[in-house]
Amino acid sequence: MHDIRAGLMRVRERIAAAAERAGRRADDVLLIAVSKTVEAERIREAIEAGVVALGENRVQEAKAKIATLGRPVPWHLIGHLQTNKVKDALALFDVIQSIDRLEVARECERRAAGAGRPVDVLLEVNVGNEPSKSGFAPDAVAAALDAIGGMAHLKVRGLMAIPPAVERPEESRPAFRALRALAERHGLGELSMGMSGDFEVAVEEGATMVRVGTAIFGPRPPRAAA
Repeated sequence: MHDIRAGLMRVRERIAAAAERAGRRADDVLLIAVSKTVEAERIREAIEAGVVALGENRVQEAKAKIATLGRPVPWHLIGHLQTNKVKDALALFDVIQSIDRLEVARECERRAAGAGRPVDVLLEVNVGNEPSKSGFAPDAVAAALDAIGGMAHLKVRGLMAIPPAVERPEESRPAFRALRALAERHGLGELSMGMSGDFEVAVEEGATMVRVGTAIFGPRPPRAAA
């Protein structure tokens, strides 16, 4: 069984080293432990080891885990959000990182207004303009921010992206650099970028949040055949 405490320690050491190389403070980078497919007991073990934030891809999976574990740390939704899941998502998550189209932003605003509370969100950007991925095109971010700026209950804290798949982590650097430039252009402070394979490069390029799963929890079990 993968040692979660040791994995977490190694990831933190690597974040600290990357931050130092970039002249940054490691404390300025939030490590989000991605618990997709991880059972509740191992998530509890990670929290006891010092995990300070959790990320989930699916609303229904998170719903079951939060019912078991409660809210000892903030939960972030980092996966695609369908409009019919918005009500549950707002009740479950502290931050929604995957606002990828105006339709879902409008539904979040409607539900948040009904609940009478603000919601922290990030806009997901399709930095590689890949047809297979969701997210705003980089040149559509300005218009999206203008539209969402009129939504009183959505607080856009920054941008999130999953860069195109590459063979070497270093190859993700241009995408991370482009996302940082886009955030700076619009005065946004949070940058959620970097996963288990490339989070060190992301930290060097200004990530304020990294989303790390397998490097903490170990390899995910293979999907069962359909």
